[in-house]
Amino acid sequence: MIFDKLKKFGIVFDSPEVDCSPVFSSGDVVSGRVVIELSGVSKVDSLKLHAEGFAKVHWTESRSAGSSTAYTQNYSDEVEYLNRREVLLQADNGEVTVLPAGRHEFPFSFQLPEETLVTSFEGKHGSIRYWVKVKLHRPWTTVKKIKREFTVIEPIDINTPALLAPQAGTKDKMARAWYRNFGQVSVTAKIDRKGYTPGEVIPVFAEFDNSTSRSVVPKAFITQTQTFIARGTMKQKRSVVATLCGDIVGARCRETWHGRAIKIPPVGPSILQCRIIRVEYMLKVCVDVPGSSKLCLELPLVIGTIPLHPFGSRTSSISSQYSVNLEWLRMAIPEQPERKCPLILHSVVTEEEAEQRNTVVLQPAEDLSGILERPLMAFVQEFRFRPPPVYSEIDPNPQPFNMRPRCMTC
Repeated sequence: MIFDKLKKFGIVFDSPEVDCSPVFSSGDVVSGRVVIELSGVSKVDSLKLHAEGFAKVHWTESRSAGSSTAYTQNYSDEVEYLNRREVLLQADNGEVTVLPAGRHEFPFSFQLPEETLVTSFEGKHGSIRYWVKVKLHRPWTTVKKIKREFTVIEPIDINTPALLAPQAGTKDKMARAWYRNFGQVSVTAKIDRKGYTPGEVIPVFAEFDNSTSRSVVPKAFITQTQTFIARGTMKQKRSVVATLCGDIVGARCRETWHGRAIKIPPVGPSILQCRIIRVEYMLKVCVDVPGSSKLCLELPLVIGTIPLHPFGSRTSSISSQYSVNLEWLRMAIPEQPERKCPLILHSVVTEEEAEQRNTVVLQPAEDLSGILERPLMAFVQEFRFRPPPVYSEIDPNPQPFNMRPRCMTC
């Protein structure tokens, strides 16, 4: 039978790395070959290639139409980024093509659109995917189809004024439980820039002023927010990708972080240009007040793909030269990295799960003078095949750490 003669049918991309799928960006040329291996002479009507790229979202929500009726509402949308067709084999006169036994290779090549594409992404309610699909048409048999995806990563250069500008803020609140006031808690924090790349360490400079009659727990989180949009409705999923916990600040005491280090794990870059899917990051510096709601200060982050230029350092980069008047912050935070051993959790977990871990390995303080400057490509293989994060809503009132109080000023 003709079907039995087809021993191999596959797509091979041209890649400088063995056994690794290539990574592309807008304007790049995607090339490769379709491999067919036959055990005998075979007739072929045509061999066609179709390259596609889509962003798609979909989720369902239950609705109630009364006391006894209910229905499911579907939300979906898609955006097309790539649609390219090529004929790799087809006779001009419409006749079949006879291929002898053996191995046959049919090269293909096409250019991705020059306009900015969107980075490949896999989420719980949507995805951004690019693939090549090939169909083999033969007489008197079903169409044989194969499909292989490839990765697109759009470059985000953090060496821009907007991403090199320091981020700072202050926030305070009155701690209350029922009708009783325990006093005011304030947090002030800053980081040296907005843009970072995976593998870099963010030194967090912060001050926690606890004027209450209770001990508080300072923490810092790097969170990822995925936003899916369809039919005017928005669905969000948040996850914690890195956690830093400080020492308990006693009642009416003050704690200062002199550059506490929190490391960015191998996560995907920010996605900000897609109409239906957004991936955003935030550094949250928080204070847990027992018996009261959490105080959180948010500093936006952009995870890029092009790190700081080699000539730039923390003392000579544009961000270090950027002048900010910190008088309004009511504090003076030293610009020297703290040599204290921070508690850093790199797994993607919820805040509650992070707080319930009883055994945390103390890691040596990192030397921030040589911040990692490898491009994102060094981390592509690390996060490409990693399982998706454990997506769950962030608990707004997690239980505090059970730690011995510590006071720096008392």
